[in-house]
Amino acid sequence: MAKLNIAGEPAILFVVQDQLPAVQELLESFKQQVSFKPLALETFQHQPVCGVYFQNLASFYQARKILAAAEIETFESNIRLEERYLMERFVCGSLEFVGQARQQVDNANLKHSAKSSRFIEYDHVRIKPSDYIPKLSCLSLDIECSEFGELYSIGFHMRSPQRDFSRVIMINPKSSLDKQASDLIQWVPDEKTLLSEFEQLVLQLDPDIIIGWNVINFDFRLLQQRATRYGLSLNLGRDHSAMRWRDSATEKNQGFITIEGRVVIDGIAALKAEAYSFPSFSLQAMAEHFLGKSKLTDDVDNRMETINYDFQHNKLKLAKYNLQDCVLVTEIFEQAKLLEYLILRSQLTGLELDRAGGSVAAFVNLYLPKLHRKGYVSPNLPDGGGLASPGGYVMNSKPGLYNNVLVLDFKSLYPSIIKTFKIDPLGVVEGLKNTSDAIEGFKGAYFSRENHLLPTIITDLWAQRDQAKKENDQARSQAIKIIMNSFYGVLGSGGCPFYDTRLASSITMRGHEIMQRTAAWIEEKGLQVIYGDTDSTFVLLGDDYSSKQSIELGESLADYINSQWHLVLAEEHQIDCHLEIEFETHFSKFLMPTIRGSEHGSKKRYAGLIKSSEGARLVFKGLENVRTDWTQLAKDFQERLYQMIFNEQDPQQFVKQTVDQTLAGEKDQQLVFRKRLRRNLNSYVKNVPPHVKAARIADEQNRKMGKPLAYQNKGWISYLMTLQGPQPVEYLNAPIDYQFYIDRQIEPVADAILPFVGLTFKQIVDDQMGLF
Repeated sequence: MAKLNIAGEPAILFVVQDQLPAVQELLESFKQQVSFKPLALETFQHQPVCGVYFQNLASFYQARKILAAAEIETFESNIRLEERYLMERFVCGSLEFVGQARQQVDNANLKHSAKSSRFIEYDHVRIKPSDYIPKLSCLSLDIECSEFGELYSIGFHMRSPQRDFSRVIMINPKSSLDKQASDLIQWVPDEKTLLSEFEQLVLQLDPDIIIGWNVINFDFRLLQQRATRYGLSLNLGRDHSAMRWRDSATEKNQGFITIEGRVVIDGIAALKAEAYSFPSFSLQAMAEHFLGKSKLTDDVDNRMETINYDFQHNKLKLAKYNLQDCVLVTEIFEQAKLLEYLILRSQLTGLELDRAGGSVAAFVNLYLPKLHRKGYVSPNLPDGGGLASPGGYVMNSKPGLYNNVLVLDFKSLYPSIIKTFKIDPLGVVEGLKNTSDAIEGFKGAYFSRENHLLPTIITDLWAQRDQAKKENDQARSQAIKIIMNSFYGVLGSGGCPFYDTRLASSITMRGHEIMQRTAAWIEEKGLQVIYGDTDSTFVLLGDDYSSKQSIELGESLADYINSQWHLVLAEEHQIDCHLEIEFETHFSKFLMPTIRGSEHGSKKRYAGLIKSSEGARLVFKGLENVRTDWTQLAKDFQERLYQMIFNEQDPQQFVKQTVDQTLAGEKDQQLVFRKRLRRNLNSYVKNVPPHVKAARIADEQNRKMGKPLAYQNKGWISYLMTLQGPQPVEYLNAPIDYQFYIDRQIEPVADAILPFVGLTFKQIVDDQMGLF
């Protein structure tokens, strides 16, 4: 383990050279702390700039405020010093270095014979990029506490090739301790001792990474609060420095943790970074999805009372529950390859392992040093957040229940458009110098054929992804895909300094053109295009095709369209084509529904049946089956109903049976709505949706019973619709409104497909509805 000390690196910002006299006058009091140097760089408006160099960060931040107050525009003044140091040397993730060793730190006198944390400090360091992939040790951590934040226990799990380490440190002030649990539990008499032993165990285990579920904004936030209460500093750094907490300036109840020499990674944020999307990211839901396992509790949503009881009466049970959560987190990280993904993302973009989001930062890391070498500085963020650009192409659908529908997809359409048409921030600046020899874009854009950066970056990433696919390296392939696909969003985001509506529009509007011309070529072949969405084209073949014939036609269509684009782009733009359409799916049965209450076709909503040698499977897009605001009743009903109709079975008896069972109370477990409160509860004023009403009822009951208010600051609420309106599951006291579920959950699902087979929901159920 090494610590690199970089000294003498100045902080820098840029100003237009014409404003240099005014800048010098404003910063006159800085004397030796600032220097100025005209540079061979210019703005995107072709204004020469001057570098303003500061000997320390305090002077840099103070000067930035002074210049902003004087309304003098500065460039790249928001780039952090350490980020600039790394990116200008093209260092992403790993690095090689040479330097002079200063000293070795050996903390051998830790309590409880803890393993010493050793690292060497180096001065006079020089660095260069490296492709080294580290093997990092991970400690999974989870706390248990009362509803008032009083710590009960802290669980640990660490997996290595040699063994699994499992431990729970738990408070037990009694003298008669459970000796049978000594291998699992380390007993401590009080909360202060618990925190001290927690510190020592982290230092002993010496992990590179600490992982958990909501581990930053719950576990570490609470640990910091409890340590502060007792006047402790949690010295978890590899140099024994104290853990540092910083509240987010923009989001309530969000914060950041710094532990020198270690990184804390939240599992939820890591899944989102890897582009996973789920109705719920709870540990229970993710354990079921990735591992097929559940937490050790009978009631995941309301477990506080059980935890309190077990802490008083069954500490061993609580310890096992605490530890299992740690193990689940470890196994989810392994199964989803979260750490591998984050390491690869860092290697490709320079983003820190614990960075949430970061698409703009990744783009700047990759783009800015190359831009400097082309003679330009970065522009600033657009005023007012910029203008909106057109979205992806979505054609009006042709509703119906069809046989044999092909789906043709353009492979990475937006990155391939960028690569083909040379769409690039530098490219548009250079292209406008000589429009006669540039590639015309949209909204007045012209792109240089030769002087650009982003198409080359994409070419390099694309080659790496192809290599990853050949090597079956799914983590690397996924990381590269996410990075490439983020470039369009970055260029259209007002939060990116390289935002330009001409760039984003030249991508999406070119996409519109590509999709429309592709559809026209298909229809010239005598086939019908029934829908198109961003990069996908849905082609109806009809009844007279076997599965084999459909697949062969899909592949030949893809070859034809690809050859057409090569010819057209060479003729119209004199450019090489990097567009590639692929035959992706053959639906033997396919439903394109209407907009509810209309005869017009819907968008981004469909279902289909795919048959293969492995069997048949249903695919739902945008329908109730994949939406979080529909009950399990609706989802199960829809899946079974569509299966029957796609397999040409009569659905009438099934529909009647479902209605009967619902009215009889046999489906009550499937009637629960679970919705997220996206705002604080008191911020819902004018429009108060059902889930908010249920949450308010729950917290009013919590208040009366002296329990913590569970729903004030966002979160999830489970509720049912009753004859007295929405009520929370935990405080249900009115009869369920079964007619509501039939009218709002079953009938809409049924009538999305039944009319296509000559039926309606009311026709089927009218007879027995009169019996109730």
